[in-house]
Amino acid sequence: MHLDTVLGKQFAPIEHLVTPRDCMLYALGIGVGDRPEDPRDLQFTYERGLKFFPSLVNVIAHPGSWIQAPELAIDWVKLLHGEQAFTMHAILEPGKTYVGTYQVLDVVDKGPGKGALLFLRKDLREKGMEAVVSTVTSTYFLRGDGGCGGTTTQAPAPHPIPDRAPDLTCTLTTLARSALIYRLSGDYNPIHADPEQARKAGFERPILHGLCSLGVATRAVLASCCNDEPERLKSLQLRFSSPVYPGETLVTDLWRDGDCVSLRSRVAERNVVVLNNGRAVVA
Repeated sequence: MHLDTVLGKQFAPIEHLVTPRDCMLYALGIGVGDRPEDPRDLQFTYERGLKFFPSLVNVIAHPGSWIQAPELAIDWVKLLHGEQAFTMHAILEPGKTYVGTYQVLDVVDKGPGKGALLFLRKDLREKGMEAVVSTVTSTYFLRGDGGCGGTTTQAPAPHPIPDRAPDLTCTLTTLARSALIYRLSGDYNPIHADPEQARKAGFERPILHGLCSLGVATRAVLASCCNDEPERLKSLQLRFSSPVYPGETLVTDLWRDGDCVSLRSRVAERNVVVLNNGRAVVA
């Protein structure tokens, strides 16, 4: 990695007209619609009274494969998506154009052979407006870039999960075709569709997108803690700890402490934690 080049990376603003189709397709990709006649699902999947699903902010105005730029010298083949967080400052709406602006915030060097962490921030604004409507942060684990130097050597501590039985549990099943639907929202990495490419990457078959799993966890928070009212979800953060295979069942445990909700998701079929150290703030 060329550290100074990475930290000084300039991103052109990215405009995204979020059509009703974008909203409905995203919602279907994360499994909304398994209650096809229920107003709680139809609000995200039917054009009458259509609402913007909160975690859609993670995929709109996406910068594409910027991290592969040769001048950055990042060993992008060894990249893993480590953490993701989003904050809703306002209610977004279908049919409006949003502009994403990006900044590399920090790089944490874990040392030679130990990799590095890159922290990226996206601010979303409605086109023509100054106010930020959503902030999205991503943490990338760059396994091949340890020893590159960095802005700090200390990464933020993960949110601790309470040491008690969960207050609530939400079980949601993904579809065998979930990744094939979700990829139409913009992430066409072949490891989510092509069995041969998935095996080359070390997986027995195509895996579900990490941000799709995040969307499923967001559904769990909305259903369990927000009465399926999206405007009540103010923020969500979590850590990706293991891949999910399409068709698996995600069991999300939730702990309520005032307006803070801690969460952790596991795959029922393999009893493996796949999303960890989650924290949501709800109204």
